[in-house]
Amino acid sequence: MTTEIKYDHPLGEVFGFPIINDSKKAKRYRNKKLCPFNNKVPNCTKDKANDPLGVCSVFHLEKPIITCPTRFREDWIIVDNAAKFAFKETANWTSLSEIKLLDKNGQSAGNIDFVLVSYNSKGQLTDFASLEVQGVYISGNLRNSFDRYTSKPTSNFVWPTGYNYPKPDYLSSSRKRLIPQMLYKGGIFQNWHKKQTVALQKSFFDTLPKLPTVSKEKADIAWFLYDLVYEQNTKQFVLTLVETVYTEFESALQKVTTPDPGNMNDFINILQDRLDERLDGNAPEAPSLTDIIIT
Repeated sequence: MTTEIKYDHPLGEVFGFPIINDSKKAKRYRNKKLCPFNNKVPNCTKDKANDPLGVCSVFHLEKPIITCPTRFREDWIIVDNAAKFAFKETANWTSLSEIKLLDKNGQSAGNIDFVLVSYNSKGQLTDFASLEVQGVYISGNLRNSFDRYTSKPTSNFVWPTGYNYPKPDYLSSSRKRLIPQMLYKGGIFQNWHKKQTVALQKSFFDTLPKLPTVSKEKADIAWFLYDLVYEQNTKQFVLTLVETVYTEFESALQKVTTPDPGNMNDFINILQDRLDERLDGNAPEAPSLTDIIIT
């Protein structure tokens, strides 16, 4: 059974659990600052290892938005789903994390979150594919509300909205992380004719331009779209695959890197205003900048 949570604070999950969860397990994870989602070490290490910002997701428009990439590791379903796209059902496979990728000149193109590798009965590698995990950047201040809550945990915690209230920054998430990854790491894998997969939340994907889709058989990239679904009986959110989108590499890259242009006349008017300011507020008699450019 699922239900929608109403909230008066931005803290979707703290050390893996909604703050309304007062179970013994939830309290233990908060007290010990543990990560329940397969972090490299048992403890949460987000932001600072000795003082972690243990917020896995934040509430925005009544929904929890994943801000920590480690949150996607719940039960390793992201790896399992990616392998179903990359390899045949009968393949033996495993995953390797944080693999450095080099270009032709030996320069680093960045680390790949996960490389899925298939192998034969002798343990020899037969194929590989990439899996990139896309969390969402935050604008505003999340640390203040987190510190206030952890100083005195209560399920009735309230944090007022206002200036610097934390919220997802989808634009920065795509421009500073997703697009550069597609250009560099994705470009290398495409040149090698290797499959690529991306795990991200559906709300993030919905902010991207609409991508041209193809069949699974023709796809270079599989976009696995997840959401956090609340389960009333456990008072926890569960990572759930809600949609898979298949695209070719070139058409998807072209779409996400080419903005829809605004009206040129609006830009010309801005230039004219700035030009007027530069000329001490005296607008040119004639013709206007718009007339010159258009004619």
